[in-house]
Amino acid sequence: MGSSEFEALLDLSAEIGANPKLVQAAGGNTSLKESGILWIKASGLWLAHAREREVMVPVALDPLLEALARGNPAAEKAQDFVIAERNPSGLRPSIETTVHALMPQKVVVHVHCVETIATAALEEAERVTAERLHDIPHAYVPYIRPGLPLARAIAARLEEDTCVLVLGNHGLVVAAETVEAARALLERACARLAWPVRSAPPADKQALMRRAAGSNYVLPDEDDLHASATDPDNCRIAGGGSLYPDHVIFLGQGVTIAEPDETAHDIEAGFAVNGLTPPPLLLFPAQGVLVRKDISLGALALARCLADVTARIPADAPVRYLTDAENAELLGWDAEKYRQALNRNERAIS
Repeated sequence: MGSSEFEALLDLSAEIGANPKLVQAAGGNTSLKESGILWIKASGLWLAHAREREVMVPVALDPLLEALARGNPAAEKAQDFVIAERNPSGLRPSIETTVHALMPQKVVVHVHCVETIATAALEEAERVTAERLHDIPHAYVPYIRPGLPLARAIAARLEEDTCVLVLGNHGLVVAAETVEAARALLERACARLAWPVRSAPPADKQALMRRAAGSNYVLPDEDDLHASATDPDNCRIAGGGSLYPDHVIFLGQGVTIAEPDETAHDIEAGFAVNGLTPPPLLLFPAQGVLVRKDISLGALALARCLADVTARIPADAPVRYLTDAENAELLGWDAEKYRQALNRNERAIS
C-alpha cells in the first residue's frame, strides 16, 4: 500500500482511464511527487488498469530535473532516472515524464479529452482557449512533438501559478497540490472547453456488409464509431489529415476514405500493389466505417476518438492538421515505436 494520496491517484487514474471522452487506450498519464520520487504512469500501459496491475514507475525527481536543466538527452526517455529497486516489473516511464517533472505541483494529470482536442485542433485554438479559460491560470502551447521538445516549450510558457495547459493538437494537462483538487480542476477545464456535438445519422450496416465482402474488414461492434463517416462534416474534417499524435500512432497518418463504388477488397488490393499494410480503419461516406479483423484494442479506441472529436469541431472552423513532417516524426520516434509494439499485442477481434 502506498500513501493515501498515491492510492487516491490510482483511483483517479482508473476512473479517467475508463472514460473514453478523457483517455483512449494507452494515452494520457498521471503522476504524483512524493518524498523526492515522481510516480508516473508507465509507457504503453492503460490508466484504466491502474487498480488491476502495477502501472506506476518511480523516477528520481531531482536528478531528472538537473538533467533537463543541463540539456542532457537522457532526460528524453527518463529511463536512466528510474529507481530500479522500486520498479520490480521493469516498467518504462511515460514518454511525457519530463512534462510532469517540470510542473511544480504535486499532482499532474494529462488527458486526451475529446473536448480539448476539438479546441486544440483549431487554427484559432489559442484565442478560444484564452476566452474559455480566462479566469483559470493557464498556458496554451502550440503543437510540438511530445517528450522533451514539448517539455521545453511548456517551460518557456509556465508562470508561477499556471495550473492548466492546453496542448495544441494534443490534449489537456491539469496540476494541483492534491488528487481531489486535480480532479475538480480537470472537471472544470473540460466543461469550459466543451462543444455542441453534431448528431450523426446511423450507419447503413447492410451497405457496409456489402462493402466488406471478400475482405479482411468487418463491422465494428460499437455503433458510435460510425459517426466519423455518416455525418458529412465529420467525414470532411477526418479526411483533412491527422488531428493529434495518438491517431497517428494507433491508426496511421490521416484516414482512408472510400470512393463511391470502392469496396474494402479494392482498397486492400491498392495497398498491396504498393507493398503497404491496409489501414485499421476505413471510412465510407454516409454509410459508416469498417475495421480490420486484426484491429488492436488501442486502434479501436482511437477510431472512437476520431468520431468523438470530429463531431465536436465546428463545421465552419478552420482546422490545423499535423504536417507531413510532424506525422513522420511521430512514426519514426523510438519512444512511439515502443508503444506501437505493445499496441500490436492487444487484439480487439479474435
